[in-house]
Amino acid sequence: MEWNNKFTYPKSSRSLENGLRNYLFGKKKLPSVTSILQATKSEEDKASLENWKERVGHKEANRIKNEASSRGTSMHSYIEEFLRGRINESFFESNEQHIRMSKEIIDKGIKGKLEEIYGMETTLYYPEKYAGTADLVGIYQGQETIIDFKQANKPKKVDYIQDYFLQLGAYTLAHNIVYKTNITLGVILLCTVDNLFQDFKIEGSELLMYQNLFLGRLKKFNEMNNLS
Repeated sequence: MEWNNKFTYPKSSRSLENGLRNYLFGKKKLPSVTSILQATKSEEDKASLENWKERVGHKEANRIKNEASSRGTSMHSYIEEFLRGRINESFFESNEQHIRMSKEIIDKGIKGKLEEIYGMETTLYYPEKYAGTADLVGIYQGQETIIDFKQANKPKKVDYIQDYFLQLGAYTLAHNIVYKTNITLGVILLCTVDNLFQDFKIEGSELLMYQNLFLGRLKKFNEMNNLS
């Protein structure tokens, strides 16, 4: 795989206000994709989350959440270091969980499939509307693609990861608007704590559907916050 600085991606900083993450571009503030999705969850999804917290206990729920967040951060860092050529796998062996999970994604989802990298941990924004961070933008199996890396405690069904697809819809739409591209493929590369690899792809008309669904969630978010 090769690096290709085809696009100049912006620098930004982030702030947290009332539990919502914002991206700051100079004096301009845009809500994050993840905060928009979090704030506009359905009542059914909110109830399901609360029921889970009650079932396992709030202390245990927080422990699981924090552990998953830490593991996800470590996994992302390892994959990024690998793609930047800073890790020589033949000299580095480890049984750490996040490294084993990272290697599953690298071996089964990246090697032989990822051809060019345009950017990693890439800030993307739709002017005046929203912003977010895509894990990777590049050419994947011959197509310009946006890729997100995910970790999970157990295997995922498509019905349970709709927000992942909405994220990809938001990122691809923003990239196409700002850079005049025509990205029609979004990919999720996921590994569970038991080292089960899964990949999910949305493309063409299905990706367009998720772009429009995200815009619907954005409209709801703006109405909730009295934004135009």
